[in-house]
Amino acid sequence: MPVKKTEVNVGWKWHDSYGELPELFYTRQTPVPVRAPELFVLNESYAAALGLGPDALRSEEAVQTLAGNEVPAGTSPLAQAYAGHQFGHFNRLGDGRALLLGEHMTPAGQRLDIQLKGSGRTPYSRGGDGRAALGPMLREYIISEAMYGLGIPTTRSLAVVTTGEMILREQELPGAILTRVAASHIRVGTFQYAAAWGSVEDLRALADYTWLRHYSDVLLAEGQSRYLALLLEVIRRQAALIAQWQLVGFIHGVMNTDNMTLSGETIDYGPCAFMDQFDPATVYSSIDQQGRYAYGNQPDIALWNLARLAEALLPLLHEDEEAAIRIAQEALAEFPDLYQAHWLRGMRAKLGLFTPALASETADVGGQQSATEKGNEGNKRTEPRSDGHNHDEHKDADEQLIFDLLQLMHQHRADYTNTFRLLTLEQPVEPTLAETAEYVSWYTRWQSRLAMQQQTREQSLELMRSSNPAVIPRNHRVEEALVAAMKGDHGVMERLLDVLAKPFAYSTAQEEYSAGPPDSMCNYRTFCGT
Repeated sequence: MPVKKTEVNVGWKWHDSYGELPELFYTRQTPVPVRAPELFVLNESYAAALGLGPDALRSEEAVQTLAGNEVPAGTSPLAQAYAGHQFGHFNRLGDGRALLLGEHMTPAGQRLDIQLKGSGRTPYSRGGDGRAALGPMLREYIISEAMYGLGIPTTRSLAVVTTGEMILREQELPGAILTRVAASHIRVGTFQYAAAWGSVEDLRALADYTWLRHYSDVLLAEGQSRYLALLLEVIRRQAALIAQWQLVGFIHGVMNTDNMTLSGETIDYGPCAFMDQFDPATVYSSIDQQGRYAYGNQPDIALWNLARLAEALLPLLHEDEEAAIRIAQEALAEFPDLYQAHWLRGMRAKLGLFTPALASETADVGGQQSATEKGNEGNKRTEPRSDGHNHDEHKDADEQLIFDLLQLMHQHRADYTNTFRLLTLEQPVEPTLAETAEYVSWYTRWQSRLAMQQQTREQSLELMRSSNPAVIPRNHRVEEALVAAMKGDHGVMERLLDVLAKPFAYSTAQEEYSAGPPDSMCNYRTFCGT
């Protein structure tokens, strides 16, 4: 059936600035219609923030738009082209099952991409059917909204509609389409695509567009080019983003270069998950057989991805390639210190520490060399350590305090989120950890460090409450919600979303959601389809 233009007044204010880029970067296409669309879930509070009418979005005409059966007046949908290093291998990619309807201008003046995910085949589908299953789309809805509640930059989900059609994966599954909202869908892979298959002018057009869309308020240093400033700003945003991931135990699962945005938002909630028991080697993705994207590797992978962005930008950084490489290397060299500063500041906050320890306090707080470090003497490692960062031997007192706790959590398989939650509540941590002499010693050192601050104990606890979530989207809770939703019970998912919306509330209602997984879920695996 043909796709119609709809004039329903929902509140959309459409623009098409991405479509002004060279045609290399996209293909115009209308969505592939579906048989019998029905609205499954609508993010009403977010719709209102976008300046859209929730009641209007529930209308039959609006649902037809969210399903791709009708195209809003004033839009000309497109599939974006990009490339990407997937598990280290470079491929030519693109939106194989998604279409950008256009950009919506919010009442606050934000320009946001509105994308339909699961809207049918495109020229970039590479043999796929272009569709999505209901379970994975609901999973993205839940996790992206949880990330928003945690205060982590992320794409968001406006709605999920069912299509009335079944799609074939390993079995037949009900089809669905997610409406995803993003600051933009410009990726590291978009720049790689321009560098590999476009001209320097195509690359320049993309860089100029990205700068104006995301960084136009950044002041250039004297003599600094816009393109170096762009690279530096992306490095800075990604350093902050990855630190936020590490601080809450989030594992993206598929940190390919096509899944790293220039805006600094988290994108693509496929095989992602939140860590239960603390272990830097944790991997949930079924396809990550070598642990490339393990929790502890995420900072290093982020830097690797940013190096691919820098490579793509070389022609714009300097006309002489050797000079361009030096400029890029100097920019990339900022990432480790930026990441470490964000991570260390966040970890201090998780322990109620407002400022770094003074040099005079180092001997008192640092304590003796840990038993683990003694055992590792002469066997120094270069792989990521407990916090997902490659340490040198010169940690300040607070970093040593944090590192020792993480080492103890790892050794005793302590739950990452709950350890910090219980410390915040001033309650005993798990017995397997609390009853060790090493933990008792660590706890004494921590209390001594807290006593050195000018801030009161209540101020420290308040800092901890605002830094340590009481709840995360536990894998078993997400699966429970998806199973119930697939059976027609929306209540389980709605209750979970309510709890995840305010993860730092420490409310009574959250307590039942703080428990770790049952034994049957301890070997949990995620899949790209999810």
